[in-house]
This record gives sequence, C-alpha cells and structure tokens, in this order.
Amino acid sequence: MGEKGMLIVVSGPSGAGKGTLCNILLNRVENLFLSISATTRSPRAQEIHGESYFFLDKNDFENKIKNGDFLEWAKVYNNYYGTPKEFVNNMLNEGKDVILEIDTQGAAQVKRNCPAGVFIFISPPDIQELKKRIVKRGSETQDSIDLRVKRARDELKASLDYDYVVFNDDLDKAALKIQSIVLSERCKVSRNKKILQAILGGN
Repeated sequence: MGEKGMLIVVSGPSGAGKGTLCNILLNRVENLFLSISATTRSPRAQEIHGESYFFLDKNDFENKIKNGDFLEWAKVYNNYYGTPKEFVNNMLNEGKDVILEIDTQGAAQVKRNCPAGVFIFISPPDIQELKKRIVKRGSETQDSIDLRVKRARDELKASLDYDYVVFNDDLDKAALKIQSIVLSERCKVSRNKKILQAILGGN
C-alpha cells in the first residue's frame, strides 16, 4: 500500500480569493481533490447528491454529529453544514490529497481531529483592499460589507494558528505560492517513508 494522502485546509476572509486559488490549484496539481460537504439545505437547480453536496435530512445530520462522524460542522441560517469524516478518510487512505475550503472556526475543529493536516491561510494584502473587493461585487448592502470586514479582522487573528499564510495581492504569485506549499509538503521525508524503505529494501 502507498503513502496516505495529505489533508490540506484552506481558509481566509470573504473576498480574499481562497475559492479562486483552490480552483487554480486543483487544475494545476495532480492527485488533488476537493472535499464534498454534507448539508441539510435543499438542493438547488443542477446540484447533484454526492457531487455538489451530500444532502441529508436534519435528523440524520444530528445523529452523525452525536456519533462524531464529521471532521467539522456548523449551523448556518438554520441549516447544517459539515465535512464527512468517512468520505475524507477514504480518499486519504487511497493516497489522494484532499482540500477542505472552510472558515477559521471549521479549521479549528479539523485541527483538533487531524493535527497532521496542512493549514493554509489566504490573506488580503490589507483590510482596505478586502473592502474594495467586496464592494466591487455590487451584491452587498453597506451593513453586510461592514459585517464582512469586521469578521475578516477576527479571521485574520485566527491566521496565527495556521502553518502557512499566502498574501493574495497578485493572483498569479499567490497561486504559485500555494502550489509550491503543496508540492513542498509532498516532498517531506515523513510523507515518503514507505517509498524510501522500498528503495532501501530493493538494494
């Protein structure tokens, strides 16, 4: 059996560009997969169970919480969201590297469950630039913008608990940095012991 896959947790404030960077990473790096979340909300048009989300009813979700079946979970606007432990562990055991794109609260839960994961924080160059990006979307009220900026400050404080920080002031440079982190982590001796032992055994 080969080496176990690597769990990569990516977080950052709304507007920092974490979703865009994760998509670039998935396109550039082989054997890298985005985890699928579970939720109790209803499927939207074109969403498929097992691909977009795992759609669960409330009772099933709450039973899974009691059984410790989630790496992390949260309740947002009366709906539950969570990362299924079995789904992620199955991929890791198959030697696949898995990305979780989650908020800082979820990441803190994952760190307690999987301390060996790689935790990457995507940061804006500064708060003013973040505010500009949120305003540019044109879909937020002033109250919503103020709330997102306030939350971003709290999330930036949480970044001190991460392994890496990538400042997204230039998308191409930030994409190269996050790609370099993943490839460097893959080269660690601790992640390649079985291969090294097989080479030594071959002699």
